[in-house]
This record gives sequence, C-alpha cells and structure tokens, in this order.
Amino acid sequence: MKSSLSPTAQIDPMQNRFEASDAVKILSALSQPSRLEIFRLLVRYLPYGLAAGDVARLLAVPHNTLSTHLTLLEQAGLVLSRREGRSIIYAANRNRALQLSAFLLEDCCRMTQQPCDVSALTGAALPFPAKRESFMSQTIYNVLILCTGNSARSIMAEAILNREGAGRIRAFSAGSQPRDVPNPHALILLKDLGYDTDGFRSKSWNEFAAQGAPKMDFIITVCDSAAGESCPFWPGHPLVAHWGIPDPAAVNGTDAEKRAAFMEAYRRLGARISAFVNLDIETLDLSTLKHRLEDIGAMDGATPMAAQWKAAAKLDPARMS
Repeated sequence: MKSSLSPTAQIDPMQNRFEASDAVKILSALSQPSRLEIFRLLVRYLPYGLAAGDVARLLAVPHNTLSTHLTLLEQAGLVLSRREGRSIIYAANRNRALQLSAFLLEDCCRMTQQPCDVSALTGAALPFPAKRESFMSQTIYNVLILCTGNSARSIMAEAILNREGAGRIRAFSAGSQPRDVPNPHALILLKDLGYDTDGFRSKSWNEFAAQGAPKMDFIITVCDSAAGESCPFWPGHPLVAHWGIPDPAAVNGTDAEKRAAFMEAYRRLGARISAFVNLDIETLDLSTLKHRLEDIGAMDGATPMAAQWKAAAKLDPARMS
C-alpha cells in the first residue's frame, strides 16, 4: 500500500538545511504536556503508527482536543499521517527529532571535532512506516498483572493489555488480598473509554498458582506492596517485572479530582503497555528482554521502588525470573 502523506507533513528526510526557526517551531509544539505525551507515544509505536482513536484512548485525550494537537505536531513536522481505510494513521517523524538533536548539539560536536552528520542520522529511515502486519507468531504470551487489592491499577492494566496485545498477548490480573469488587472509578473510566467491563472481578493470585491454571510467561506487579510480598510459586519460571505507579484510589477529594487521578494512572499504564507490546519478544534473548522490562518499569511516573528496581535487579538477577 502506498502511503499518502498529509501536505503539512511532507518533510524531506535528507534536507540539509535546518534553521533556528525549525527548532523553535518543534520546541514550541512539544512545550505543551499533552503534545509531548502524544509524540512520545507515537515514538513507542514506530515503525507502525497509531490510528487517531487509539491515541485518544491510550492517553485519555478528548478527540476534538487530540485533533488540534495532532495538527500542530504535523505542522512542526514531528508527525506524519496517512489514510488507511476509514482511519488516519499517525506516526512520529523520527528524522525530524534527530535533526533537532543534531542542531542543538552542533556546536558541541564541532568543539570535539566530531561533526553531527544529520544525513547519517536520518538517511536510513523511511519517510513513513509500513502498515503493521497481523501477528504471525503461533505463540500467545500469558501475562499476569498483580496488585494487592486487584481493584484498580491491575484491572486497568489487564484491560489495556488485552486490547493492545490482542492476537499475541493474553492478560490476567489478580491480587494478594483482593477486594470484594473492583474500584468503581476504574470501571467507569474504562467503560467511558470503550472497554467492556462486564467480566472484571477482583480475584486472588492463588487462582493462578493452582493446578490447571494458565501458565504465565510474565508476572508484572503494578503496586509496591504486591512487589514486596512473597508470591506463590509460579510454574514455568516466568519473567517478573515491577511497574509500580502511584495508587489513584488513595487520592481524596472531589469526584473530579479522583477521576483525574485514575486518568493519570491509566495514562502511565498505557505508556508502559504500549512499550511492552512493541517489544520483539520472539527475537530478544533473555538477558535483553529482562533489561527492556526493567527500562519500562522505570518510565515517567514510576514509584521510588519501581525506579530502584532496575538497579536492584542488576545486583540480584534472580528477582527478574
């Protein structure tokens, strides 16, 4: 399929001239927090891109607001777009970001007699990514997401991962001390974002350690308390990672303030899951895969314990398996 780029997004990856005005336009576009999040999300989905609806859902950004942000990012050359059926697919323009980096570091490179060759940085990149092919792997990876109460963060992560990893990843969630029912704020947010919430329930992690339970390939904790507890024995030695983020249910205040906390948790989980589903799990060796999981856990918004997990894993590699 040929890519049809929007007129504002036709950036020559080999252009030799990058002016200060280009840098100002790019930095201005990225100075707004939502636009920065959108660009970073699209970077994680290179080389395929995302439909506008998927971007809105993953970042919980209203469609009309998203349209404005995407237009400004396109005008700055940071985003490329094409029509695919009824959808418009957006992708980060890797070349443009590399040009900005080279421009900002140009004088530094000259001082060290190592000129920044923009063409060398960008020349191998495609002007627009190819269409994502359907998953061809015969392997379905099982992922168990854990939190103490299995009522909010783990429920949201299960929902996001099952949608984003459909055809390749099957997600489950559980807790060490499950609540009676999932948190209503989590369910309302998921339902508003188009998820089917009928089947969600809070359940014990013992269900997944029992005989006949699905064999897990990955165990991911999303709250610090669950990460610090003694887990059941997981058959098959799955890889273990900690992606701790603050508990939105701990926020007191108005309903609007509580919803904002759940939306923030949703965005942070979405960022981690979007990075995870784009890993080449089939081709990465075990050591590299462990490091990638550690890097994901230390992404923006990580709890102090999650941020320290990577360093701790280097000292004790056994905790990652």
